[in-house]
Amino acid sequence: MEADTQAHVAFFLTGRRPSQHLDAVDGLKLRPALFAGYRELTQLRYDFPLVLVAQPSNKLFVQSLSGIVDAALSTAARGSNAERIRKHALRMEQEIRVLVAGGASGSLSTLWDKAATRLARDSDNTLADSLRRTRKAITTDGELADCDAALPARLLQHAWSAVQKQKSEDFRKDLDRLVLKLSDILKADFQRSEAGRSAKHLKEAVGSGFDNAFDFDAMSQLLAKALPKDAFPESRRKRIRELLAVLGAQQFYRSADAAPKKGTAKPYSFLFDSCAGALAAFRERMPKLIELARAIAVAELEIDGQYSESKHDALFEQFGANGLDPQDLAPFPDYLVCVSAEKMLPEEQSQLMEILSSGLPIKVLLQIDDILEEATGGEGNLAAGMRSRQIANMAIGLNEVYVLQSSSSNLYRFREPMLRGLAYRGPALFSVYSGANAKASDLPPYLMSAAAMESRAFPAFTYDPSAGANWAARFYLEANSQVDLDWPVQGFAYENEEHQRVSEDLAFTLVDFFASDRRYARHLARVPREKWNGSMIPVDESLSRERKGLPDKVPSLLMVDADNVLQRVIVDERLIREARRCREMWHSLQELGGVHNSHAEKLLARERSAWEERMKQEAEAHAEAAPVAAASAPAASATAAVAVEEEAERSPDEAYIETPRCSTCNECTTLNSKMFAYDNNKQAYIADINAGTYAQLVEAAESCQVSIIHPGKPRNPNEPGLEELLKRAEPFL
Repeated sequence: MEADTQAHVAFFLTGRRPSQHLDAVDGLKLRPALFAGYRELTQLRYDFPLVLVAQPSNKLFVQSLSGIVDAALSTAARGSNAERIRKHALRMEQEIRVLVAGGASGSLSTLWDKAATRLARDSDNTLADSLRRTRKAITTDGELADCDAALPARLLQHAWSAVQKQKSEDFRKDLDRLVLKLSDILKADFQRSEAGRSAKHLKEAVGSGFDNAFDFDAMSQLLAKALPKDAFPESRRKRIRELLAVLGAQQFYRSADAAPKKGTAKPYSFLFDSCAGALAAFRERMPKLIELARAIAVAELEIDGQYSESKHDALFEQFGANGLDPQDLAPFPDYLVCVSAEKMLPEEQSQLMEILSSGLPIKVLLQIDDILEEATGGEGNLAAGMRSRQIANMAIGLNEVYVLQSSSSNLYRFREPMLRGLAYRGPALFSVYSGANAKASDLPPYLMSAAAMESRAFPAFTYDPSAGANWAARFYLEANSQVDLDWPVQGFAYENEEHQRVSEDLAFTLVDFFASDRRYARHLARVPREKWNGSMIPVDESLSRERKGLPDKVPSLLMVDADNVLQRVIVDERLIREARRCREMWHSLQELGGVHNSHAEKLLARERSAWEERMKQEAEAHAEAAPVAAASAPAASATAAVAVEEEAERSPDEAYIETPRCSTCNECTTLNSKMFAYDNNKQAYIADINAGTYAQLVEAAESCQVSIIHPGKPRNPNEPGLEELLKRAEPFL
């Protein structure tokens, strides 16, 4: 083994780098080769920044800047100036993206004006005209949000607000109806009372303008005789007043009045930064929640006149003794908790699992900023931070928790699943990797989070218990790239030393993701170009091999330096072990998503084996029956012999089919059912040679699975393309 190869193998096995053969990667600012085209995100059009719609609904709460500009251009960029308007609008979009990437904040309209001012310095009037037309076509405004550490909480809170706003409107409408109806009942009761029929009250009700028109004393006496004498039960009167007091004092939704009445209690807040705080608040408010839910249920019965004290008093006395079910909780606000995985202590994690297993309407954002935090000591997982993603897997195991896992880069694509999770009647977990650990990587959070998802380190998926009764309906994995493969494969092109373009396919593995983090530099070694040799193979190829004894090939990565010069690095065995572990976890998710499902493959193999056994038995039975058939049908054998003899004597210029060998594949009859037909044995023959073209004869010969169709020579010498058709027909003559 050559010295260079020995050094490569030694580094792979031990992680120790002999300086005379390998270089350290520290300070080289290397990044995976597939990142070469993403050095400056502001030059690219992609989902970010996002616009958090100022007046959100539970259908439209966020849009991408690119999408807004495209929609505006579909209206503004028309006529002879269309191309000019489009170029100027895209230039404006890029300028806004630069502002946001530089830390600017504010609404789309604010940053639009700021960007327009900057562009106007070196432009003519045509730019102002283009931007004016485009701006006029934009009907959406809202705060801009980049893919940074704050995005997961900002976006989820914005979506949560949209869902809660709709719930609040529905609740207020229903509450106002109940208050109005109950007040009408009390008002009607008063009108029938002695005080309500008194002359004084009647006069006040009619107004002073009719003092001389009515005799209110006489009217009072008349009403006393005419109205029924049924007394309104005092218990009912008291009950309705108590209901109105409870409905009026509720703190779960803000009052519809712009200015709350003095002395009314402040509405509850449902945003929390800890699971413990959310749980404590929920428990503390539970008596008030039960009281309000009971008041709503009793009010409905009172309004319909169906409340029976003998039947319902005892029932509602025990209302909520065992808590409330999801249907009772549905009208009330959901709690939203935003927590950081890096700051989560064991006690907080215990509270999180209690929330998820309790069935409470609490939605939790678990934001993970670093999944590549290296474990200290031991031979366990290198990436201690990757353990945080296991919480989502545990939540799925609880069966009744809505689970969404995604990188920040994919959140805009997951906006509808996000809304479904927030609207779900029960607990929901949103596990999001932000990619915001800037200290360990020179990459922006968007690229880091996208790389985590692409490398299977942090796959995106959703689990929706309300979507159906089985995994096929509940589990969604299709958001990931090339979901049926172990690792996504992308095309990569570069210029070699001879200035020739070279293209190849590169798999993006977990090792590529590790290589983008400076903390893992000691697991990588740069191979000088003059020492590149055949002992280096791609990481994905190495992962597919089973090592027996000392390896003769070592895994390597293509990377680029700060000048986009291609470099090759080899990696040690610990990274390969991590990649294998990650691949196995990905395989488990694939099975849940119905991709390469072992149960389905086992069933398919069993059915295939049964089919093959059945075919074998039928073939044996046919072979045993053949001599009997030959003895009992000598005439048929003679006929077959004659047919074979006739076929042997056919002219090569004649078109024909070896009918006895036909496998009934339907290829020729599908092509032309008039030219080709089946006999009584379902075997093909040429029924009418003039019913089709020579081209169809050749095509049928090419598609025949057993090659028994012979096109012969063309009957029409003027048919187009005969020269080529004759060449294609030669193998079948």
